[in-house]
Amino acid sequence: MARVELKGVVKRFGKVVAVNHVSLDIGDKEFFSLLGPSGCGKTTVLRIIAGLEFPDEGNVLIDGKVVTHLPPKDRDVAMVFQNYALYPHMSVFDNIAFPLNVRRRELKLTKEDIRKRVIEVAKLLNIEELLKRYPSQLSGGEQQRVALARALVRRPKVWLLDEPLSNLDAKLRVAMRSELKKLQKTLGITTVYVTHDQVEAMGMADRIAVMNKGRVLQVGTPDELYYKPSDTFVATFIGSPPMNIVPCTLEEQSISYTYKVPVEHSGGIIGEGTVTSRFKLKCADVVEIPLAPRYAELLSKSGRDFLLGIRPEYIELTKTKPELEIGVVKSKVEVTEPLGSEIITTVQLGSELIKVKTHPDVKISPGDEVYLKLDLRRALVFDKKTGKLVV
Repeated sequence: MARVELKGVVKRFGKVVAVNHVSLDIGDKEFFSLLGPSGCGKTTVLRIIAGLEFPDEGNVLIDGKVVTHLPPKDRDVAMVFQNYALYPHMSVFDNIAFPLNVRRRELKLTKEDIRKRVIEVAKLLNIEELLKRYPSQLSGGEQQRVALARALVRRPKVWLLDEPLSNLDAKLRVAMRSELKKLQKTLGITTVYVTHDQVEAMGMADRIAVMNKGRVLQVGTPDELYYKPSDTFVATFIGSPPMNIVPCTLEEQSISYTYKVPVEHSGGIIGEGTVTSRFKLKCADVVEIPLAPRYAELLSKSGRDFLLGIRPEYIELTKTKPELEIGVVKSKVEVTEPLGSEIITTVQLGSELIKVKTHPDVKISPGDEVYLKLDLRRALVFDKKTGKLVV
């Protein structure tokens, strides 16, 4: 199929920099997602790849060929828009066949060739019985399939999807995620998928570019973004509920001391085995975390104020005090949100409110006093000033 590259792409609309020096390398047959909040520039990047917008700086390459200023028809890409953009006066058959009909001579296709291609793609998307209907006679999910079919019938090198599931109800959206992913893998077509829904991106994409304010903050696999976010924006944008971020201060002990960390916690920011340390992190004024020497040295060179990041599932909530002293703090339940398979519990951690994922068998109510046990193997430390990951 095709490899897509963006090199130093900049796009301005008046004084607004919508895309700010974006560079991406999207592999052949890869399912690649552009993820970010509304207004972050992800759709503009997609339109630049499609040729619907031209960059003020930088280049776009498809299969190693510079296409920066080529019109859409010469790029061999197909785009599915958020509102599907179906022609209401045309039947489903004619909507799907439209991109072939307008380039019939150029592609050297007969009417029979076009009919066969339309039938082929209709079978692929299970819409054969809809070919004689009109868009107004279709449900949202059916219209979406027709839009996908119209994009695929051309057999493009690159498939561009701009939030194609956003208009569907929740149940259908979940079903279509699986179908789209399966379809993309079956066809082996290079796909760039724009969404603001991190669940969609995490569940479908091979790799994701997280964007904010026109910039790409991090590119990685879903696991890389989840377990090793590059900064606090990525950490709190990925995951539901998002990562807890708690302010911390690096403090130096007046006397060195030794503590022992259980084996199951080896490798975390508190070290392993018997460790002597002069530094600790004091988080939310209540949690004191002695630091292993290898981390203490790094943090002491970086500054004094930090942010501790820990996912809700890496905090254990109990009514009885655990034996482990490090990373344990007494707390109070503020809010409980039962979700069937789990309970999202909001608890007080010093001056901060944090989220904890709790098993439904744990019977707790607002106002209960509980203990929190932080799994410090999974904790991350960010620089408070820049928000960048330190360890």
